[in-house]
Amino acid sequence: MAEASCRLRAGQYPGLRHGWLAGLVLLLLGLSFLGTAAGATTITDDRGHRVSLDGVPARIVSVYPSLTEMVCQLGHCDRLVGVDRYSNFPPPVRALPRVGGGLDPSVEAIVALRPDLVLLATSSPVAARLESLGLVVLALEPKQYADVRRVLEIMGQVLDARAQARRLWADIDAGVDAAARSLPPSVRGARVYFEVNAAPYAAGESSFIGETLQRLGLRNIVPRELGPFPRISPEFVVRADPDLIMVGDAGFAGMAQRPGWTRMRAIENKRVCVFEPAVADIMVRAGPRIAEAAQAIARCASGHLP
Repeated sequence: MAEASCRLRAGQYPGLRHGWLAGLVLLLLGLSFLGTAAGATTITDDRGHRVSLDGVPARIVSVYPSLTEMVCQLGHCDRLVGVDRYSNFPPPVRALPRVGGGLDPSVEAIVALRPDLVLLATSSPVAARLESLGLVVLALEPKQYADVRRVLEIMGQVLDARAQARRLWADIDAGVDAAARSLPPSVRGARVYFEVNAAPYAAGESSFIGETLQRLGLRNIVPRELGPFPRISPEFVVRADPDLIMVGDAGFAGMAQRPGWTRMRAIENKRVCVFEPAVADIMVRAGPRIAEAAQAIARCASGHLP
């Protein structure tokens, strides 16, 4: 398995001998440092790579909103020195330098921030490039409830915040349970269509959103075998005729103009929950705010179903 180290030694990376970017890495990493609140640790990330850390990273770049939120929820927002363009919570991260998106991050911008650690998703195209330049990369991509718990535990280890990570997960789990208890019995079993975007892509049973619906006692019209976030035909939804539709406000425009949709019970009876952008962000992130997402879904179902 590949192993990354926080220590950069002369001659360790032959690719650093040439190019202005490589020289910049050597210069800036020489000025960087790791906190010493915790001892050395080695973590296996979601690529199967073993990542070695000499202590708690003092300078972190996060290129994935869920990971950005985890760092902050564990009390270490002050260690973030840069984030991706979609990381917008908690509010203090909005003032941080932007390094591009998850799929199009700027290697130069990341290097210039002198990070001790770069957090990104396994789907990021720049992990190998960053590692070839001597940066320490931890690739984590939570997709299910179990992943959120596991990644929280890993981040607790990285940040020497294990107890906080355990408490945070306990609070999340309790929050989802409380959302489930808030639903009246008459709502349980209602059939729901959750649209992620207007392509349309939907949240299937195997997604973390699908897990939330299940824990709330709601039924997802998109079966597990279609995958977590499948692209589906509008006709599929018409045939399923859900009791309730959930969608972000950007995806709601034009929904009623889709062929056959005005005949669906949810449209006819105005049983459509349209989430504003800030709430929609919570809904689609497998991170520390999934209990808030569960509560928003519960409010939607309680307010729109008989």
